[in-house]
Order: sequence, then C-alpha cells, then structure tokens
Amino acid sequence: MINKSKPQDLQKKRVYVRRKVCKFCEDPSIEINYKNPKLLKQFITERGKIMPRRMTGTCAFHQRKLRNAIKIARIIALLPFTTLSR
Repeated sequence: MINKSKPQDLQKKRVYVRRKVCKFCEDPSIEINYKNPKLLKQFITERGKIMPRRMTGTCAFHQRKLRNAIKIARIIALLPFTTLSR
C-alpha cells in the first residue's frame, strides 16, 4: 500500500517558545540567601529536588548560588531533603 500523506502533515506549524529570562538578572534587588526558604521553595520540586536551569530559566551563575543556598538551608533544616511518599 502507498502511504498518502495529508497536506496538513506536510505543513507543520512552527511553535515559537519564548526564552526564559533569569529572574535574578532581571531584578538585582532579589537576593539569594539560605535564610529565605520562601524564595528557595520556588526552585525545588514537591519531592525536594532542585529544578534544572532549563525549567527555571536561571543563568548558570545564579543557578550555582541557588544550589548552594538550597543545600545550606537543607542542612539547617529550613528546607526538607525529601518528602515522605507512602
């Protein structure tokens, strides 16, 4: 059998995804600090994992600062290492 493709399949629409911008580069007044768990919770998943740059849109410099702040906050018990899954 010959596979006849539809004209709709030949013309795929291009999807333009807006590039995410670093929240901390945009607004320098936001400080990354381990004492601010409210801010840090935005960058961890509900399971407690640190979200990657491609999801959050942060630059490499601020992602490293976030990583260190989250790790310190975990050690001081301001943030959980993991959540209980039952």
